[in-house]
Amino acid sequence: MIVKKVLDEELLTLPEVRGILHQILEERVNNEEELGYELRKAINHADMFSRTSAEKAREFVNKLLEVEKMKPEIAIRIVDTMPLSRDELRTLYAKERYTLSDEELDTILELVMDYME
Repeated sequence: MIVKKVLDEELLTLPEVRGILHQILEERVNNEEELGYELRKAINHADMFSRTSAEKAREFVNKLLEVEKMKPEIAIRIVDTMPLSRDELRTLYAKERYTLSDEELDTILELVMDYME
């Protein structure tokens, strides 16, 4: 498949991607179309690593965006990985030009614990 032009770009969490992939799967099964290797692997990956529902994930992203020093890209990564320690959280901020205080890290970790299933 050759992409000629990107029409739109949106940041999605892994649970949201899982929902989209399952819609594609349903359409292909209903139309009796073959599932490609890449699609099967993508669905398997999304099922294996999604830790919450799409609705809860988007709600969590919105809650994280209220925190100071939170970029949308980092909020998405936090929802996808659900870090459980300060060190795991620091790795997500490793490329940023600022560091978070222990209090800020604890605030984010408390939010993660609230949204874990």
